[in-house]
Amino acid sequence: MAPPPTGNLAGTLSAPFWRALGPRGLPPPAWRPLAQGRGHPGRGALLPRAAIVEQAELDHFDPVAAGKYTLGLGQARMGFCSDREDINSLCLTVVQRLMERNALCYDSVGRLEVGTETVIDKSKSVKTVLMQLFEDSGNTDVEGVDTTNACYGGTAALFNAVNWVESSSWDGRYALVVAGDIAVYATGGARPTGGAGAVAMLVGPNAPLVLERGLRATHMRHAYDFYKPDLSSEYPVVDGKLSIQCYLSALDRCYSLYRTKVQAQWQREGSERGFSLDDFGFLVFHSPYCKLVQKSLARLLLSDFLSHPGPDTRSGLFAGLEAFRDVKPEETYFDRDVEKAFMKASAQMFEKKTQSSLLLSNQNGNMYTPSVYGCLASLIAQQTPSQLAGQRIGLFSYGSGFAATLYSIRVTQDHTPGSSLDKLAYTLGDLNVRVDSKKNVSPAVFSDIMNLREDTHHVSDYVPRGSADDLFPGTWYLTRVDDKFRREYARRPLDLPSEPECVCGAAEHIPSPLKKMPRIPAAAASPAATETLLR
Repeated sequence: MAPPPTGNLAGTLSAPFWRALGPRGLPPPAWRPLAQGRGHPGRGALLPRAAIVEQAELDHFDPVAAGKYTLGLGQARMGFCSDREDINSLCLTVVQRLMERNALCYDSVGRLEVGTETVIDKSKSVKTVLMQLFEDSGNTDVEGVDTTNACYGGTAALFNAVNWVESSSWDGRYALVVAGDIAVYATGGARPTGGAGAVAMLVGPNAPLVLERGLRATHMRHAYDFYKPDLSSEYPVVDGKLSIQCYLSALDRCYSLYRTKVQAQWQREGSERGFSLDDFGFLVFHSPYCKLVQKSLARLLLSDFLSHPGPDTRSGLFAGLEAFRDVKPEETYFDRDVEKAFMKASAQMFEKKTQSSLLLSNQNGNMYTPSVYGCLASLIAQQTPSQLAGQRIGLFSYGSGFAATLYSIRVTQDHTPGSSLDKLAYTLGDLNVRVDSKKNVSPAVFSDIMNLREDTHHVSDYVPRGSADDLFPGTWYLTRVDDKFRREYARRPLDLPSEPECVCGAAEHIPSPLKKMPRIPAAAASPAATETLLR
């Protein structure tokens, strides 16, 4: 997703836990976020000590109007990487930490999917780099490769993983999904929408978040709103206005189709009532910047208003909106009157259903492929298990070019202490603390680091200049690019108590009828697992 015509931001995030009802009698598949918690050996996200720049300081540093990045975009801070980290190192870090912190064996993974738009090699996938983590286990029977389409790749990777677990190809092992990106822009109004990060997710049975079957609405078209044709540069070519139009048009279409599918499902069950935003407990969106998310919810309210056979414009939610009864959605993408009226009408709904999902987007920036899942993690972190239990959560994923899907999950009803939902909420509960623990750097230092990345992005025979000491224990980092462009990595030692040993021994495995490979042990299938890496 491209930045708006007026500004920018970026970042990374983590994802949630899911279950989908599988066909052919298979156990339901699931995907879940990994334990997170700064400073604890059993759980935690990895945060570099110098990882953010204040958007308010960038407002003064750049030749822009005061408040352009903060008020105009709704952003507070932005994460970034030095030349010591690349997409491979980010993904190595989140995968290894997920496996360690959940005491999982690498032979319990049968599929590994990576969603990213950060391409440093036109042939070799990030997934193949991650396979070095599997070497000691001897497990090379791992399906899946990378998926690329702007910010949508993580969602495509997730769907691939869920579909595998639901299929006759499933051999009983977990699928592992990784979404990661480093988002950087050339000097100018788009640079504040940069960022970096990664999330790793396990997909398997018995998770607290249930992927609703038959309720996926997808819209894909051809557009040059945001693209990266110059592979010698990290910077995209951006048409900001077109990108916003594509995002909003995709949202309109996906919501209309989703509503049709829900209502068709209800009709088969004997109900004739219509679907509206009231039927979502919460809504999270791909978040290029927070203000666009607020506008997006208002956009969905406009859709409800126009589709309602007889809305009450004298009182209630649609009060005072009669002047917009006959507008055509495709003519309102940049209509300030429509935008203002429906943002006002949806203000309380935004506060209730969506605002809490924007913690990481506001504090760490745009996440590209992990964006929508970081928003889901933020939502879970700021709600109690009882507030989440039984709710339908809508998720809108968008990637420029373009590809978009609106789908939904159901949260399990069980929110008792010790339940999978309770554990998930607990592991995500320290997001505020972890974000606040990150060290600020000045806009001048940030600019110097971006210039260094630009100068060395695609050079060979190069040793990075950034300090590995700025990375937290357990972080993978780039040590060298040799004269044949081969990249070498090292890992900072863990300054923590030893990780728990792998708990899925051979004796616990249930033999698979499909392959002589270990199946997911019953005891290990229930806990959720997600690792979030903020940059």
